[in-house]
Amino acid sequence: MYIVSACLAGLCCRYDGGDNADERVIGLVREGLAVPVCPEQLGGLPTPRPPCEISGDRVMTVNGVDVSAGFLRGAQEALKVAKMIGADKAVLKARSPSCGAGKVYDGTFSGRLVDGDGFFAAMLKAEGIEVETE
Repeated sequence: MYIVSACLAGLCCRYDGGDNADERVIGLVREGLAVPVCPEQLGGLPTPRPPCEISGDRVMTVNGVDVSAGFLRGAQEALKVAKMIGADKAVLKARSPSCGAGKVYDGTFSGRLVDGDGFFAAMLKAEGIEVETE
């Protein structure tokens, strides 16, 4: 069973109100093999919302507002869903401060990537759930 980023399943939950629909992920959901979650929405963040990036151990908006608490809460809630469905794999949105795995934006809003994981991806990995990006 997979847990997947809701934006990859075609749900309009990206920071800009759009989606990142991926036909492979949509197929997994249609077949009943995946459940979509948006940790940012589960954390109470609005859609649309300002762009966010990880800076150190915090998540900041492009306007300098610390939204770490919402990202942490959302990651915790999404992890509960992953455990509820018995997910052993995840397909998550690359580079996201929630779902990015292996590389995330560096916190300067310049488009530069650094090694690291988003809050949700890190939690899944800590629980032994295999994480890949689209």
